[in-house]
Amino acid sequence: MSDFNALLGAIMQELQSALTGIDPEAVADLRRDILQARRIFVAGRGRSGLQMQAFAMRLMHLDLDVHVVGSVTTPAIGAGDLLIIGSGSGRTDSIIAQARRASELNALVALITIAEESPVSKYADHILHIRASSPKLQDVQTESESVQPMGSLYEQSLGILCDVLTALLMQELGTDPGLMFARHANLE
Repeated sequence: MSDFNALLGAIMQELQSALTGIDPEAVADLRRDILQARRIFVAGRGRSGLQMQAFAMRLMHLDLDVHVVGSVTTPAIGAGDLLIIGSGSGRTDSIIAQARRASELNALVALITIAEESPVSKYADHILHIRASSPKLQDVQTESESVQPMGSLYEQSLGILCDVLTALLMQELGTDPGLMFARHANLE
């Protein structure tokens, strides 16, 4: 596909299919866990990690106690805390280790992934499944092929899902964009 409009249309259809395939009950469970958590930790690597960092920023704008795993200011995780992992394959060694450790320390673990059955999923209390493909899952039958390279469909869907979660949390917390913007970084 070399035509911009045709390619854009195909990508939009892929996103629609991937996002409408997410179980609304799983989203409601994650929303509840976020609101009940003492503290929220987010983790991911590569482009998935960037999406999770963007989600952490929005959670901070909502005035929630949130930390990005791997940051030098991240505190110890424990009971009452929630670790939210974005990992398309669920096979990244460092993410597996983080999920295992969080589970051992009695934190809840939520996984947003393509692969419902993966090493990380063994430690997840909740799994949100995004129907996408990944070159890291060539040995696993995935539900869709993409016109986009590598894991782009998953990563874009992850970002949109996190933005939808943010909007749902805004409603539940009774906050508005003005209050959120007041918490925006001002040392830029």
